[in-house]
Amino acid sequence: MPSRLELANAIRVLSMDAVQKAQSGHPGAPMGMADIAEVLWNDFLQHNPENPQWSDRDRFVLSNGHGSMLVYSLLHLSGYNLPMGELKNFRQLHSKTPGHPEYGYTEGVEITTGPLGQGISTAVGMAIAEKMLAAQFNRDGHDIVDHNTYCFLGDGCMMEGISHETCSIAGTLGLGKLIAFWDDNGISIDGHVEGWFTDDTPKRFEAYGWHVIPAVDGHDPEAIKRAIVAAQEEDQKPTLICCKTTIGFGSPNKSGSHDCHGAPLGDDEVAATREFLKWEHAPFEIPSEVYAGWDAKEAGSAAEKSWQAKFEAYKAAYPAEAAEYERRVIKGDLPADFAEKAEAFIAECQANPEKVASRKASQKTIAAFNKLLPEMVGGSADLAGSNLTMWEGSRPITALNADGNYIYHGVREFGMSAIMNGMSAHGGFINYGATFLMFQQYAANAVRMAALMKLRNVFVYTHDSIGQGEDGPTHQPVEVLGTLRLTPNMQTWRPCDSTETAVAWKSAIERKDGPSALVFSRQGIDPVERADSEVANIAKGGYVLKDCDGTPDVILIATGSEVPVTVEAAELLIAKGNKVRVVSMPSTSVFDLQDAAYKEAVLPLAVSNRVAVEAAHADCWYKYVGIDGRIVGMTTFGESAKGPDLMKHFGFTADNIAATAQELLD
Repeated sequence: MPSRLELANAIRVLSMDAVQKAQSGHPGAPMGMADIAEVLWNDFLQHNPENPQWSDRDRFVLSNGHGSMLVYSLLHLSGYNLPMGELKNFRQLHSKTPGHPEYGYTEGVEITTGPLGQGISTAVGMAIAEKMLAAQFNRDGHDIVDHNTYCFLGDGCMMEGISHETCSIAGTLGLGKLIAFWDDNGISIDGHVEGWFTDDTPKRFEAYGWHVIPAVDGHDPEAIKRAIVAAQEEDQKPTLICCKTTIGFGSPNKSGSHDCHGAPLGDDEVAATREFLKWEHAPFEIPSEVYAGWDAKEAGSAAEKSWQAKFEAYKAAYPAEAAEYERRVIKGDLPADFAEKAEAFIAECQANPEKVASRKASQKTIAAFNKLLPEMVGGSADLAGSNLTMWEGSRPITALNADGNYIYHGVREFGMSAIMNGMSAHGGFINYGATFLMFQQYAANAVRMAALMKLRNVFVYTHDSIGQGEDGPTHQPVEVLGTLRLTPNMQTWRPCDSTETAVAWKSAIERKDGPSALVFSRQGIDPVERADSEVANIAKGGYVLKDCDGTPDVILIATGSEVPVTVEAAELLIAKGNKVRVVSMPSTSVFDLQDAAYKEAVLPLAVSNRVAVEAAHADCWYKYVGIDGRIVGMTTFGESAKGPDLMKHFGFTADNIAATAQELLD
């Protein structure tokens, strides 16, 4: 049987060889953390390489994702479907070993960690999901949800502000199943970190309410093992294990230096490292006894079978709960009657139009849909009373009671969004989290990561335009809608009334291949009239709200709070003898997905006279109005004044919209 050092050295040589072959990558972290990984994966991690989706597996997150060859080596050695050929293709086009671990590319990769700090933050979300599911499903003698979330993170993750946000809330919520390993090697890209990172990190985490195990020798397997045992024994607090390591361990000339952080070691140093480690095998050659020492297939299969026996006993004792667990956690399906009941709610909204802020319409929809979806969990970044994300059945989770459906995230927009990513990737929940649209810019990278991973998150943004008023241009998001619409895989909705709001929510909940951004107004919006026959077309992103006989002379396109005033403008144009069509387009991204015939039916190419109206930046509307069309939109920042005064000042009036259209008609 190979020694622990030999097993760890397999990670080191695979990592340095893959980086050397690619002439690109980060060998230092995998070589430095190899001993920690060996102990964790061989002695503690509950997983099954033959079923990477086993619902009660432990989750492993590599927050310092630039060290991706660490996780690829672990997956390959322990028996996942990651053959050696993929390691040889590290960082190459279409390989399963991209430069950073990517969710959906490689079996066993739990999350796309991306920019530093987000891995630990998504790990917090996973640990929240585990704690909530355990509270909802476990019964005396039947712990069917009982797994840990392990996370490796480096100095860079510790420096990033998002780690402060999410590690703080992790302590507050008492996430005892979260165990993080800090790779305290004192090195970042620029060199030794004492010039820019002198935090007392253990005390910082103690202040957050974490269990901290300091000064662990990250190259001593027995010390690492003792620390993990101690971490598992503490079930009321998350644990930070502070591991002192040497970056690039095994490299005789570059270890301990930033020279091995983000560059190949070079042929001479690779050879010298082989000699230092007494590794006599060729690149990408692993001895059979080393493979045998790493192989986790048999143990993983046995662990899952043991859990399955527990689940069968649970099913016999609690059949309804077991069926719900299978639906929510294993299959990720919605209740069979959700679509029917959601459509009934939409019909009710259509039959009872009212003047209401779309954020209030959203709250009513949240209340209606929460009653249908026990997996729905919401939250807000300290703006619940403004975002209107709570309803009469909201039950906040706490450290002592995780059987709830609402998370108070505090003023942590970025952290909230990354936590949502972790919860979605974990499974068992449909997340929504809210803030002002302007503050989405704080959270933008986590939102982008949700889109990259195609996670089913619902990002709720209120106070969507200059119409929010007196807070002024710092809080008026003229450019943010455009950013959301430009994000691949994101579906962005800006509804104009209760009916469109309910449709947007239904679409977001039913969508499995990416996140949705639902954008709502602060101010009340006058109700609009639409034919009942057009309600189904709302789900297509854009539809004919008001039409004329024959081919229109001009088409007016609007979203959100600008739809009613655009209808008023249409009436002024009609009074002058013009034929006018009004198109409500709550989601340009969804409209763009429709077939050519439907898009032509709504926006016929023969009608070039088009005006788009939206109290956001104008540029994204040229694709719908063409170079000869007109846009009533924003090209500057807003001002501080009452919302109606701002709308008038910036031209969002029926008279100005009609006059703009008339210029095309004259």
